[in-house]
Amino acid sequence: MAWYEGAFFYQIFPDRFFRAGPPGRPAPAGPFEPWEAPPTLRGFKGGTLWGVAEKLPYLLDLGVEAIYLNPVFASTANHRYHTVDYFQVDPILGGNEALRHLLEVAHAHGVRVILDGVFNHTGRGFFAFQHLLENGEQSPYQDWYYVKGFPLKAYTAHPNYEAWWGNPELPKLKVETPAVREYLLAVAEHWIRFGIDGWRLDVPNEIQDPEFWRAFRQRVKGANPEAYIVGEIWEEADFWLQGDMFDAVMNYPLARAVLGFVGGEALDRDLAAQTGLGRIEPLQALAFSHRLEDLFGRYRPEVVRAQMNLLTSHDTPRLLSLMRGSVERARLALALLFLLPGNPTVYYGEEVGMAGGKDPENRGGMVWEEARWQKDLLETVKRLARLRKEHPALRTAPYLRVYAQDGHLAFARGPYLVVVNASPHPFRQDFPLHGVFPRGGRRWTSSPGRSARPRGGGSAAPCSRPSPWRSGRRPKGPLQSAKAKALAPPAPETPQAARRRGSPGGRGRGGKRGRP
Repeated sequence: MAWYEGAFFYQIFPDRFFRAGPPGRPAPAGPFEPWEAPPTLRGFKGGTLWGVAEKLPYLLDLGVEAIYLNPVFASTANHRYHTVDYFQVDPILGGNEALRHLLEVAHAHGVRVILDGVFNHTGRGFFAFQHLLENGEQSPYQDWYYVKGFPLKAYTAHPNYEAWWGNPELPKLKVETPAVREYLLAVAEHWIRFGIDGWRLDVPNEIQDPEFWRAFRQRVKGANPEAYIVGEIWEEADFWLQGDMFDAVMNYPLARAVLGFVGGEALDRDLAAQTGLGRIEPLQALAFSHRLEDLFGRYRPEVVRAQMNLLTSHDTPRLLSLMRGSVERARLALALLFLLPGNPTVYYGEEVGMAGGKDPENRGGMVWEEARWQKDLLETVKRLARLRKEHPALRTAPYLRVYAQDGHLAFARGPYLVVVNASPHPFRQDFPLHGVFPRGGRRWTSSPGRSARPRGGGSAAPCSRPSPWRSGRRPKGPLQSAKAKALAPPAPETPQAARRRGSPGGRGRGGKRGRP
């Protein structure tokens, strides 16, 4: 099984994570935007890759297994989607030395690192575009872009060349030109050989040339057969996932489904609609399960396991803002993210409850003051990340619906039963388990020392707790519950021995367009 199947990814917007280490050359003279100030479209806060490396102990404690970095190459924008030089890490981020250091430290601790590849367009500062801007029709780089006339109108609202969504800052590359094609493929291979573990590809559907992406895969996998290739596709992606282009895509359809099921009345649908998420449809348990089954059924099992499952990103509002501040609903959404097949991917700061609407509000400086953290969210992510490591079936086993009615859902992942209550009230679990688990098997709940037997092939127990791992608590507000239970065949051994054999400690696994 590939390293990235079921891995816990953590997305970092480098300028906003942590300041540390020496700058690259040319060194910035400052000043930077204050870290705690609201983020702006043009401001730089001075986060670096040295800073990411310095905070690796925090990420390890969180349970992170792989880091997805937003673009790091030299750029004139804080988000760095305006690439100036694809072979140089931005000096404000620390330069190439900082990336090499981060890779060495991360790999020493078993953490993988993938980069964001922006190959559809460049920034205006890219050499070929600057040459064309200076020399016009006499420039030998004319065929690198889709030019419609001279002189170039690069600083007007209506450029006379093709650009990403008409933005003059982002001239579109002419990938069918052999020199452009080879340059981009060389970039992809160079950084894989440098030591990165894969690529997240920005708007790959806007390069409408499947042969380019097939060649891209060959170059990348030729340099490292284990490299991960994930595309930013916002809808279903059958075409891209046939094994000849991408390993996975960013699973925004799953994000919409989870948010629609968990969000309830708390979900700010108007806010979501202002971004690539669109207007999220409210879902009851059965409709939600049907969405999941469609998503999991349309791809090969290895693709399902490799999908970059996410709730939010740099292109969406933050989770707590989408939930209008409801920590309980944010916890349930995160729990589901970790309990479903695929790679749970958490956008930096979601685990401590950072707030933010659409871009640039969702790209604030990481909160490092622990007194401001939402500890319940943090502990949810830590515990569920640990459970995935302790119980490999939660990384590999397929999804199987057991029960779905109103706001109540139960599903199996291998030997584990997950029960979710997205309704505002406790409910009694009473549903059949025929053919799901061994008849008469013992169910170990996530509360140490407690167990129950399926009755006549069914299960009956109260569901009245607001967390994936504690029992016996009634919520003060709307209940969101997700819990996982391991079912093992009965045996004449002690409960302690059964837990050691089946479910350690009795804890079954449980519980676009907003930018560039």
